[in-house]
Parts: sequence; C-alpha cells; structure tokens
Amino acid sequence: MPVNSPEPVLLDAAERIACQKAIRCGSKSFHAASLLLPQRVRLPARALYAFCRSTDDLVDAGTSATRATETLKSRLDAIYRGAPQDHMCDRAFASVVTAHRIPRHLPDALIEGFAWDEDGRVYRTLDELCAYAARVASTVGLMMTLIMGVRDRDVLARAADLGIAMQLTNIARDVGEDARNGRIYLPRDWLAEEGVSAESLIRDPRPSPAVARVVQRLLAAADIHYARAGAGISGLPLDCRPAIRSAGLIYRDIGRAIAENGHDSVTRRAVTSRAAKVRLLLLAAATPFPSATALSLPPHDSVRQLVEACSAPDAAPAPRGFDEKLGRVLDLLATTERRERALMASARGRG
Repeated sequence: MPVNSPEPVLLDAAERIACQKAIRCGSKSFHAASLLLPQRVRLPARALYAFCRSTDDLVDAGTSATRATETLKSRLDAIYRGAPQDHMCDRAFASVVTAHRIPRHLPDALIEGFAWDEDGRVYRTLDELCAYAARVASTVGLMMTLIMGVRDRDVLARAADLGIAMQLTNIARDVGEDARNGRIYLPRDWLAEEGVSAESLIRDPRPSPAVARVVQRLLAAADIHYARAGAGISGLPLDCRPAIRSAGLIYRDIGRAIAENGHDSVTRRAVTSRAAKVRLLLLAAATPFPSATALSLPPHDSVRQLVEACSAPDAAPAPRGFDEKLGRVLDLLATTERRERALMASARGRG
C-alpha cells in the first residue's frame, strides 16, 4: 500500500542538475515519462537513474584492470555505510537509499547483472534471458516502486514484469548494435531453431527472415509482461500512475516501430518519434486506468526472490542515520490509511 517517504531526498543544486542531465541525455523515453511524475518522486527517480546510468557506463567502458563490478561493489559499500564516495551520482543515490529505505539486495542484484555482461554470459533460453532482465531492469522498477511509497507484494511483482518487458524490448531493438559489440542476447535455442549461429551473426551482422522471426518472438514475450504489468498501475499512488503508464506505452511503441521495420534490428534502430511520445503521454494521462484483475498473479520465477525480499516485513531495515521514531509514526499512519480504505470499501459494498 502507498505510504509517505520517511524524509525528503536532499540534493544540492549541482546534484539536481547532474541527475536531470543524466536522464535527459541517457534516455529520451524515460525523461519524457518522468515529466509526469510528482516532484516528490521525480527528483529521487532521476537520482536513481543517474546512479544506474553511471554504473552501466562504467561497465561498458571496461578500461580498468580491476573489474568494474568490483569497483561498483566498493561504491555500494560506501553508500550503505552512509559515507558515499566523491561521485555526484553516488551522493544522490545515497540520499535516495536513506529517504526510501532501499534494501541493499536490489542494487546488488543490478550489479550482478552487470557482472554477467563482464563475463560474457550466454543466454540459452528465454528463462535465462529473463533472469538477466530481472537483474538489470526489474531491480530498477522495484526501486522506483519503493520510491513511490509502495511495498505491496502484488504491485511489486507487476513492476518487475514491466522491467522484464522493457529489457526484452531493448534487446529486440539492439540486435545489430549488440552483435557489432560482440554480444548476442537473443535466446540461443530460438536462434538454433531458425538455423542461425550466434557466432556468425557476430562475425557478419546482417538482417535475415530467420533473425526477424526471433526478434518478433521476443517482442511477443515482452507483450505478455507488458500486459501483466498494466494491472499494477492501479496499486500506485494516483499522481504517479500517468508517468508509469506512459513509460510502458512509450517503450511498447518501440516494438511497433520494430515491426514496421520488418523486424530488422540489425541494420535499423527503431525509435519512437517526439510526436508519438507526446501522443502517448497524453493518452497515459487522459484514459481510464486498467482494473486490477491480474494484480494478484504470482511473480515471474526470475523475480520471485527479489519481490519476496522487498515485500517481507523486515525487508527494509533503516539505513544509518534514519529517524526511527519518524519511521514508526509513518508506519502507523500507513496502517491507519489501509484501515480507512477497507472501511470505505465495505461501506460502498453495503450501499
């Protein structure tokens, strides 16, 4: 259920500007959606994005003799000690961790996904690919949900679905770019069924009907998770719903653009135009929100442990420096809010 955050995220002017620049330059889709977030959520959401962007960039650079993920673990250690290193995004994320009680296992899982990239892990099946998506994308969705003040298990499960859907869309869009960087994320068993060798695709990235069918199949898998994720919007605070819905609509529209390109993601990179983004933002804000009929579906196997850990009663120990008395007061207010909602629902039923 939605609750208020324990304390505001405190960033200085330079940190605010850096976080805004990170999301504006890093992802036009996420930046567009973030404009619909209320201020109390927009700032920590951008701080979260800036930290995730910096970690991703560090892994992609891969120039240090030390594994980037080992460096990231040290930075996380410092953040969770309450003494972040002298990185602007680390200081901003440390404020988010404290204000919203982000459990350490979420950024740890994110870094584990980056470690899989460093190791060049191969994904033989869709389930294995979803396990990767759970780490590099669902973790971010779960942290966003906590920032919005929601720790309900079912809503968290749907947020994790949205992360999987978006990451599968990313992979479907970036086949050629990934191949030219020596990586293939498409499930190897699907490629084998089409008679395609991942190694040959890396050596000579070129479109083919066979690869197009695999891309189409991956987008169909993403659509299943987009559909599941939609039910979770009803469990978010009212003023956060348009932004999250718009993020899903904009990302899902990338799949439409891929289809219009004949599912050629090797030589063409699908994009959603600015006009289309504006249309989808207006659609997200103007149309009724979906019912919660699928809200109680169990979490996908790849995210089950993450969701359970987030929603457990002891899932969010207070970070160092957190005002425990204030936290108890907010917990009491949240309990009271839940009881009032239950009474109102009961009254409507009798009416």
